[in-house]
Amino acid sequence: MNKDVILSIRGLQMIPQQGEDSVEMIAPGKYYFKNDKHFFLYDEVAEGFEETTRNVVKAAPGYMEVTKDGLISGHMVFEKNKKYVTYYYTPFGSILIGISATKVDVIEEENEIRIDVEYGLEINNQFVAECSIRMDATPKTSGDFRLTS
Repeated sequence: MNKDVILSIRGLQMIPQQGEDSVEMIAPGKYYFKNDKHFFLYDEVAEGFEETTRNVVKAAPGYMEVTKDGLISGHMVFEKNKKYVTYYYTPFGSILIGISATKVDVIEEENEIRIDVEYGLEINNQFVAECSIRMDATPKTSGDFRLTS
């Protein structure tokens, strides 16, 4: 896969007694492969704010790491069958989150890399939701762009 990519990212939270909440975004990004890991870099814009958030996603089979820096910051690790606790910093304050991943798949195809993650989310040591993330990366020049499903 070439260096310039289009990232399609979909996050889904299934909150008990409240239903589902999903977020989708499309962003241009950079891709590289180093030390047997896939790296994706992209900027995220939050509605109503001028400052952006720089995201770095590092992925390998069974493992994904997301580092955010800017308007929102944090370092989240998704590793199958392990729990990680970290602070997530927002313009409204910080939140203690726990991430317990049950699935982290990295699927490589000729013109696409897909990452599928499923995890339980805790906030301040209280279970909040079952969540999933799907990220599709395709070469910017491929013309094979589509929203995740």
